[in-house]
Amino acid sequence: MLARLQQALTLGAVLAATLWLLLWMRAGHPGWAVAGAICIVGGHALVLALEFALLRLVHGDDPTPRPSVGQLLRAWWGEVLAAPTVFCWRQPFRSGRWPDYLPPIARGQRGVLLVHGFVCNRGLWNPWLERLKSSGVPVVAVNLEPVFGGLDELRSVVEDGMRRLEACTGLAPVVVCHSMGGLAFRCWWAEWGGDTRVHHTITIGTPHRGTWLARFAWSSNGRQMQQGSAWLAALAAREPPGRWQRFTCFYSHCDNIVFPPDTATLAGADNRHLPGVAHVHMADHPAPWAELQRWLRAS
Repeated sequence: MLARLQQALTLGAVLAATLWLLLWMRAGHPGWAVAGAICIVGGHALVLALEFALLRLVHGDDPTPRPSVGQLLRAWWGEVLAAPTVFCWRQPFRSGRWPDYLPPIARGQRGVLLVHGFVCNRGLWNPWLERLKSSGVPVVAVNLEPVFGGLDELRSVVEDGMRRLEACTGLAPVVVCHSMGGLAFRCWWAEWGGDTRVHHTITIGTPHRGTWLARFAWSSNGRQMQQGSAWLAALAAREPPGRWQRFTCFYSHCDNIVFPPDTATLAGADNRHLPGVAHVHMADHPAPWAELQRWLRAS
């Protein structure tokens, strides 16, 4: 569903920019033609700029160091490039390029479950899927649907991915989650999973304690990610003591979606700050990949 929606949006934007360019060129106004086409195709840069201004404004007394202007600008530019790569190419057109890898010879080998975030699909993980398959590591990347449903509805999707890995390898996998995916996984683990079913969990920009930006959310899962939401409080109450010590949480003071930055951490977890990296771009940062390799080697 999401792939089709993003295909329509991407192709619609390209068509609109092309028509604008042709109409104004024909009218003899090449400047308007080029400027309008750039605004249509690159308008997301303005939306991202607003998000970065907000994250700096509401940083408040968060214990994470406040980002410098230079760090914000570099993170903004990285996100300007990363967002269309993910939302206009990988997810709409390449989400099936790297299927799950469950070879028959993987018994006794540690596998990996990849869980994406809000308005994403498994295409987010294409670079990870390619590298894991080339290394011979069993991997499953789920599609969290319904896209705008409640987070509790996603537990069955996580369960299916876990069962497929367990059946293939016979071992508890390492789980890597981006953004909202970390909450969907915690919800599954609190209700359906035992401690023996998970080897370690790595989250990347997950709003463990909500995000300021979710106050504007209209979807069920968006409202659940509001700071201080009843859903987040109930989730934390269901988790056993010491559970969070089995997490590595990557977060950033330049995360334009999950802020203030400390909301992406968990008490007792191995919390790792990635300075100057934005939300989507964080999924391609080398540090989470290196952390996954560390846990796979430790197996």
